[in-house]
Amino acid sequence: MARHHEMLMFHALSQCPSLASAALRLNVSGPTVMRAVARLEARLGVQLLSRSTRGVVLTEAGVGFMADCSRILKAIDEAEVSAKGWHVQAQGNLTVLLPLLFSRYIMAPMLAGYMDQYPDIKVFAHYHDRFPNMHEEGMDVAVLVGHLPSCSLIARPVGSVRSLVCASPGYLALHGEPVVPQDLHHHRLIATQANQDWVQWPFQQEGEANSLKARTRLNCATLQAAIDAAAHGAGLMRCLSYPLYDYLSSGRLRRVLQPYEPPSIPVHVVYRERRKAPMRVRSFVDYIVEHLREHPALRADAC
Repeated sequence: MARHHEMLMFHALSQCPSLASAALRLNVSGPTVMRAVARLEARLGVQLLSRSTRGVVLTEAGVGFMADCSRILKAIDEAEVSAKGWHVQAQGNLTVLLPLLFSRYIMAPMLAGYMDQYPDIKVFAHYHDRFPNMHEEGMDVAVLVGHLPSCSLIARPVGSVRSLVCASPGYLALHGEPVVPQDLHHHRLIATQANQDWVQWPFQQEGEANSLKARTRLNCATLQAAIDAAAHGAGLMRCLSYPLYDYLSSGRLRRVLQPYEPPSIPVHVVYRERRKAPMRVRSFVDYIVEHLREHPALRADAC
């Protein structure tokens, strides 16, 4: 029991920006948290936290121990939930990983709809554009854009996206439409990152993948700024298709060089394989898979 208590204290302190916030999260005093971690370090014979005036940071040993604590504490929670019968009721905490831009353009209304339908579930949403180690990081579900590495996760395909080049009809009427990728050297190109003098855009030509490097005329610090600039006639820009869907559907932007686009990129909902997944996981997966498959921006023939 004491070990479980110490793990709880250490895990909370490692997840919070300060001792005060960790104590508040656990509803105990700051000294109580530090005494528990000190007992843990003494018993293990290793330093888990490095303390300074700026707060606490994990040591190398602390990082590894924190991952193990997360897995153990989650397993304990799940055992209790299963014993209480929560595996047949949609309630409890749900931790999901979502790509940052994909969440902004596609997932946000779906999250709101899911929470309306399942009011007893508390969602912890993490936003990263990477493939997670879901076991070590304690993730229940992830939405991933890209080809999946071989792993033990269950993956449900929900659609695909493409890398598109587009410009406003006004710009194309004034400057002409590129017919082959090499024509881009004679156009105004918009970068989706600040201070980017060059872009290197991938294309598929005669069945082979290659890329074209060309100078930019406008560098935007955010993707949305680049899209808006292109919609107002500033030049051609390139990005994945899902943030462009409304612009292409409304005619504010037009897709060019379509025959040279790289192959489509799959989108999956993945979760950890379990004999009996809790209802909170199954409810989220089923809800998100259904709504993503219905979203027009993820269809192969979109725009």
